[in-house]
Amino acid sequence: MARVFIDKVTKIYPGGVTAVDEVSLEIQDKELLVLVGPSGCGKSTTLRMVAGLEEITDGTITIGDRVVNDVPPKDRDIAMVFQNYALYPHMTVYKNMAFGLKLRGYPKAEIEERVLDAARILGIEELLERKPKQLSGGQRQRVAVGRAIVRKPKVFLFDEPLSNLDAKLRVEMRAELNKLHTSLQTTMIYVTHDQIEAMTLGDRIVVMDQGKIQQVAAPIELYDFPVNRFVASFIGTPPMNFIEGELQSDNGTIWFQSSHSRLAMPENYKSSLETGSGRKVGLGIRPEGLHEIGKDDSKEGTTIKATANVLEPLGDQTIVYLSVGDSELIARLDAHSRVGLNDEVEMVVNMQKVHVFDESGVNLTVSVRER
Repeated sequence: MARVFIDKVTKIYPGGVTAVDEVSLEIQDKELLVLVGPSGCGKSTTLRMVAGLEEITDGTITIGDRVVNDVPPKDRDIAMVFQNYALYPHMTVYKNMAFGLKLRGYPKAEIEERVLDAARILGIEELLERKPKQLSGGQRQRVAVGRAIVRKPKVFLFDEPLSNLDAKLRVEMRAELNKLHTSLQTTMIYVTHDQIEAMTLGDRIVVMDQGKIQQVAAPIELYDFPVNRFVASFIGTPPMNFIEGELQSDNGTIWFQSSHSRLAMPENYKSSLETGSGRKVGLGIRPEGLHEIGKDDSKEGTTIKATANVLEPLGDQTIVYLSVGDSELIARLDAHSRVGLNDEVEMVVNMQKVHVFDESGVNLTVSVRER
């Protein structure tokens, strides 16, 4: 097993396009680290540089105690699982899994032992004599993972391995990969564009955008304490709501004023927001930070009047799309919510859970929110 250290790594393609811009990361031994972000953010390019499939423009990558910048992929002691499985169609499952070991000259008995062990871990023992065309998508992905397992590498690299599977299979395979990481106790770097996948799999998550790292943190910390507006908007389903407005100071209270709402900021937010009235900001509210007003709720500085435009019953909850002036908000309500289609409703905002972002997108309240 091994630690991976990525130090100020940059990738510039011909024509001057910077795909990865001075990325620095330390992946701990036995950690499952997830790189997540929108298409073109540089996450797959970063992974491919670790694998040796992309040349590094600048910086260094260390696996274990060895700098691998000039080391060929086959000598880096890594194993990669691709999105498209990359199985040999004319070979059986057994031969696909054994092929890499055979090329490296392993004894036949050891190859058999490793393949059978991996097949048992993945529950594909009965598939060993089949060919890829006889397998489902989930089975093919298990074979691709098995081919990596038999190598017993220092580091596993996963490049969007579940994106070709249907929704139900993705959920099942996420659970399988979590169990696999627990049982193998191996360093894993996993790339995905799916933030639900990232949240459920990663010990830590790296959020990337435009070739740069935006934040590195544990899943719950990313969700509760995003450092900027990009992270706040990317992490979370449904996504965070944003209302544009400005801060105003009145008799010792800081207010958020928009075209349709006036909300009182919590006392513990004052230290980070006292910069004078009229400052333009964006207010961030998670969908679960909104609920219907009840008889015990205070209305002063905590409510927003809205119209329910769309209801999405999900069994255990109802997602409600609300229009507020020229803004749209999303609320995650109890499944038995009384809100009906086209109802005029008054929603209470949990002000201890809101975020305030300045015009550059920095979260001004990340350090003072209740933890």
